[in-house]
Amino acid sequence: MDVSNRQVAGRLTFMGQLLEIAGADPFKIRAYYRAARQVERLETPVSGMSRDELVRINGIGKNLAEKISGITGTGTFHELEELRDSIPSTLIELLAIEGVGPKTVHKLWKKLDVMSVEDLEKAAQEHRIQALQGFGRKKEDLILRSVAMHHRQSGRMTRIEAEEIIRAVLRVIPEGKATVAGSFRRGVSTIGDIDIVTTAPLPGLNPLLRGVADAMMSEGSRRTSCRIHGRRVDIRFAAPEYFGSMLLYLTGSKEFNIRLREVAISKGCRLNEYGIEERSGSGRRHTFKDEEEIFEFLGMEYIPPELREARGEIQHSLDHDLPVLVEAGDIRGDLHVHSTWSDGRDTLREIAKSGEEHGYEYILISDHSSSLGIAHGLDEKRIEMQMHEIEVINRESGCQVIAGIEVDIAADGSPTLPDKILADLDIVIASVHSGFRQEKDIMTRRIITAIENKHVDIIGHPTGRLLGRRLPYDLDMPRVIRAAAEHGTALEINAFPYRLDLDDNHIIQAREQGVPLSIGTDAHQRDDLHFIRYGVMLARRGWCTPGDLLNTRTLSSLLEWCT
Repeated sequence: MDVSNRQVAGRLTFMGQLLEIAGADPFKIRAYYRAARQVERLETPVSGMSRDELVRINGIGKNLAEKISGITGTGTFHELEELRDSIPSTLIELLAIEGVGPKTVHKLWKKLDVMSVEDLEKAAQEHRIQALQGFGRKKEDLILRSVAMHHRQSGRMTRIEAEEIIRAVLRVIPEGKATVAGSFRRGVSTIGDIDIVTTAPLPGLNPLLRGVADAMMSEGSRRTSCRIHGRRVDIRFAAPEYFGSMLLYLTGSKEFNIRLREVAISKGCRLNEYGIEERSGSGRRHTFKDEEEIFEFLGMEYIPPELREARGEIQHSLDHDLPVLVEAGDIRGDLHVHSTWSDGRDTLREIAKSGEEHGYEYILISDHSSSLGIAHGLDEKRIEMQMHEIEVINRESGCQVIAGIEVDIAADGSPTLPDKILADLDIVIASVHSGFRQEKDIMTRRIITAIENKHVDIIGHPTGRLLGRRLPYDLDMPRVIRAAAEHGTALEINAFPYRLDLDDNHIIQAREQGVPLSIGTDAHQRDDLHFIRYGVMLARRGWCTPGDLLNTRTLSSLLEWCT
């Protein structure tokens, strides 16, 4: 198996978590966590190491070397599976709740008999958690907020998960005969059900869908519903002559559809998924093969799917003054990439080559600072060494590597590297990587202090959210946006699919106040560079034009902006 060091570390960490839930020997727990950290920091893949070589790694003995060999061979090891089977699965699910770690799970289990998310919510609502030693009202409130987020996210999936399901469906539909609609087409960060419109007759498709579905929920000639990987997929048939109106209707959003129908009514028409019917005179029905024809019929400018959220786009369309949204082809480079100098998997030279393949003019290398305590974070000496290597690579690369850093924002808001080091770098990203639970005013002041630092160019993943796994910081974003506007500091649109941070509402607010915005994939391997499409998608949902993004600038213009 091709198992990365990060995946091996993840399995070892999971074993440590299970041991904590079970209340095992603390020394054994720490051994697994320590081994996980050591493996993740290694530059050499452990999958190619013998057990003797593994034993020579500090903190890894013969027993752990055997476990690591098992993971690289099969993805797991016997003791992990045995322990997982011995712990109720509902207990393990509690780890997905923000603020509930394995030690907390063990204590809640043993002291309050909490064994599920429902038990946890009930215990918090009854204020039994704050009565436990080491807990308190703030901890209990955090748990309640996290459970609420968990309920909202339940049944929703990331775009990567949705894309996997969509690919399975489209493989059985003749090419060019289907379009994905719904929230996926609008570029929403997390997806509920998947809607697909097809001109391929369903009676012929249904047998093929049975081959990829977990279960067929209903089969018909107009609509078929099934579950794939546990997720609902609705497929609607549309004859070619009303494909446009069906796609428009199923793309939504609901509020947008309501407003658009009101426009049609104001023009003496009725709009539905089958076309537009004139309400007076002949009652003639107009059908449309594509969406553009519908907007033209209503005297409107075409509204891109990403804007269809009833946030003023209808009136802009009627006035024919919609913004010209940024497109993938406008992007000249990626402004957040990690290399083997910290916790990335690819060398600077390999990243530069990938940049050339993407047609980029530049890529910003923003490895972690040493203060973060992970994966060979860079100190002053190593920054100087990396800058020298970048200089050498740039002499022969068509994609220029920009020397940067992702420096940690300390609890007081100061960067955890001296100003004299930051001043030598081309671009500095400052990000919060610890102390996520600070009170709202303290966290807001912390980030604003970083914004005010003259050496900080970009605030990375500004709200710190991990979709479905971690709440955003308790943060006053309007204050942060105002500070960024005042100091000319950019806010990042982090395109990593489990972050997608900023969200579109904050992007709109930042854009309206003239805040510079940057897109970064937060890539840790070359394949992650493709995530730039998610950043462009978010920028479009935030009404961004090419001029709103640093990534569309030439290299010389970008570097001039930073000085």
